Amino acid sequence: MRLRVALAQAATVLENAGIEESNLDAELLLVHALGITRAQFHAHPQSQLSPTELVRYRQLIERRARREPVAYIVGHKEFYGLDLFVDERVLIPRPETELLVEKAIEVSQRQSVVADVGTGSGAIAVSLAVHLPQALVYATDASPAALEVAARNCRRHSVEDRIHLLQGHLLEPLPEPIDLIVANLPYVSRAELAQLPPEISHYEPREALDGGPDGLDCIRRLLTLRQAQDVAQAGGHLKSRGIVLLEIGATQGEAVVALARRNFPAARVQIAQDYAGLDRAVIVET
Repeated sequence: MRLRVALAQAATVLENAGIEESNLDAELLLVHALGITRAQFHAHPQSQLSPTELVRYRQLIERRARREPVAYIVGHKEFYGLDLFVDERVLIPRPETELLVEKAIEVSQRQSVVADVGTGSGAIAVSLAVHLPQALVYATDASPAALEVAARNCRRHSVEDRIHLLQGHLLEPLPEPIDLIVANLPYVSRAELAQLPPEISHYEPREALDGGPDGLDCIRRLLTLRQAQDVAQAGGHLKSRGIVLLEIGATQGEAVVALARRNFPAARVQIAQDYAGLDRAVIVET
């Protein structure tokens, strides 16, 4: 069977399964199955698939038709110009999270000590280590499985000597005060969880999404100056004149700003919007 015929058939299968970008996904899975680039495919669309290649391709299409994300099927995802390994142990990096990396690079000093909280795949930590070669980066996550994926991405981009992976909740594992805290924490509310597409709700780790009833459980815990014998979070780990960068949901700006101002009354707090014009990050400058 010729490549373009197999592609057309696969796109139809995905369209019938309710996949919006059926043509693109069919093409991405075809080049993955064949181990070629998209440019090579477009240069030779009349080439023949071997029977073995056709079986392999159809198996991938069947997985996508069951709504498994393309990134998990092919095992990688691009983020901030870097190719990252991903699997079902971690949330798939989103383009909107690149805003956190951009802002972190803007505000970071040459010798900054940075913490990526809830690192998951390590997308933020690795991107910062690549673009801020003199920074020391700590990356924390409660999930040992997620840290295994992050370690693989550190090695993949040769920054394992400058990223310290630490298991634990939020900032608790950090061994020293931090100049810059960057956090893409779970912020999906329980009501929103019920409405997520199957690619997310059936495949991505729930603990990386579930932010509690209002979506702000983890963000609230990070920002709260906790009392007495409990371990303080941001307020207890941030250096003087430190900065916190938080990714938020598009409707959470006002609530997160209020939380930040309550716990850091002297801080400058602002909201940054993504390229779609949606509220996407809260910046707290103490």
